[in-house]
Amino acid sequence: MLKISRLSVLLTTVLSLSVSAKSVDFDSAWKNVLNNHNGIAAERANVQRQESLASGTSDLNLPSITLSANYTYLDDDVTVNSQQLLDSTDINPAFAGAATGLINALGGPITSTLSERDIFTSSIRAIWPIFTGGRISAAESAAEGKTDEARSQLKMKQQASYEDLAKYYFSVVLANEVVKTYSEVEQGLAKHRDNAVKLQQQGQIAKVERLQADAAYDKAKVDLRKAQQNSDIASAALRSMLQMNENITPETPLFINQKLPEMTAFIDNTLATYPGLDLLDAKEKQASSLIKAEKGSYYPEVYLYGNYNLYEGDSLSAEIAPDWMVGVGVNVPLLDNKGRSEKVAAAHSAVQQVQYLKKQAKEDLSLLVEKTYREALQAIDEYYGLASSIALAQENILLREKGFKQGLSTSLDVVDAELYLASIKTQRSLASFNYMISLVKLLALSDETDTFVQYQLQAREGK
Repeated sequence: MLKISRLSVLLTTVLSLSVSAKSVDFDSAWKNVLNNHNGIAAERANVQRQESLASGTSDLNLPSITLSANYTYLDDDVTVNSQQLLDSTDINPAFAGAATGLINALGGPITSTLSERDIFTSSIRAIWPIFTGGRISAAESAAEGKTDEARSQLKMKQQASYEDLAKYYFSVVLANEVVKTYSEVEQGLAKHRDNAVKLQQQGQIAKVERLQADAAYDKAKVDLRKAQQNSDIASAALRSMLQMNENITPETPLFINQKLPEMTAFIDNTLATYPGLDLLDAKEKQASSLIKAEKGSYYPEVYLYGNYNLYEGDSLSAEIAPDWMVGVGVNVPLLDNKGRSEKVAAAHSAVQQVQYLKKQAKEDLSLLVEKTYREALQAIDEYYGLASSIALAQENILLREKGFKQGLSTSLDVVDAELYLASIKTQRSLASFNYMISLVKLLALSDETDTFVQYQLQAREGK
């Protein structure tokens, strides 16, 4: 019954650990970031915003149609009498005299109300620009440039997030390897402490040697706890980036390749695909559109217009007025107080500024790729260069332990040997971590993140 109870406890513990800890490889973690990272989602929303705005600029080519209603109150009714009408006509003077006599015979001028003082009208108006000096096409081009800029910003955010994920993810892997290394040190020094206790009891070593072993073992336990805490901190940072509450066990280990493709391949791909350069191209497109728009202000605007009266009241003027009208209008700029020539010059300067920035960006990118590439090579050299030191340190531990048992080595010699092996293992793991960070940066800069798995497979094959 006791055995069954212990087995139940063990199974419960294992199951709880399997539920609380989730294994995630680097590729799955990256997909998680793409789908859930708030910063990437914000940039994606900005792309959608700019696409909507760009789509809206095409409406500038369409006519604008408005429904309007007006109420006007005059100081008096609009009237005209027969004498005023007669005076305004171009008729024979003899006939005009006879008409005047007739009006007087009727008792004086006859008055007619053309419009009452309260006027209410309603109409539909349309204006359709047919020539704007290229300003509409310039606005469309500028909107496209802003959309391209937003897309480039999204790609740059994804690239930066990819590098951040690599740092968080492989920091956990590195921290776990350090925990494993310090655990081995703790186990080795525990064994050494036990040997020291036995040898002291047998009178083969002095008390100070045993105390040295005790102190080294206690220090190893402290270092192990510190390494575990660092691992917990790294895991918390990774969980935060992945927006996951459960513990995460990274499946993708640290690895290192024996060689890399030529540096020129990374540089060429970076200069051809880096989104920051596309962003500057988008800026240049916007600046060029600004030149076109400012030059367009020198040209006349030609437009069609029309009006259809829906309601004009019952006055005489409303009855005799036409219901609709159409026409062509032209606005010719003669004197402008907005500094057109200065704006054109400023737009040209903006284009030149972007061109210089692009040249400088290419130089900086080439230097960055070269620096990162050489850091990766340095990590490769360090990793493989420490292989012989690992073998030496392991053999030195065996020799010092044997010498300690024979009274030929001190406890300090054994401790130093254990710590030396731990330092070499940690340094080698750090070299592998540095290589991973450099490799990921190279792949991100050159838009080759999809090839990460290939490098991992090559490392497994010893390539």
